[in-house]
Amino acid sequence: MNRRKLATAVLSTLLYAQGLLGFAGLATVLMKEHAHAATAPMSAASAPAALPAATR
Repeated sequence: MNRRKLATAVLSTLLYAQGLLGFAGLATVLMKEHAHAATAPMSAASAPAALPAATR
């Protein structure tokens, strides 16, 4: 019975670690996207002031 408890503890620890790594990976991707969006210049197509007066 002791081996079964050890196996359960090891598997639980591995599952917990996998969850933490997944969360860290997701946070990294979101932070990179946020940083990229903050530093990327606005394109002329998305800026309303850049449109010609005839199309307003």
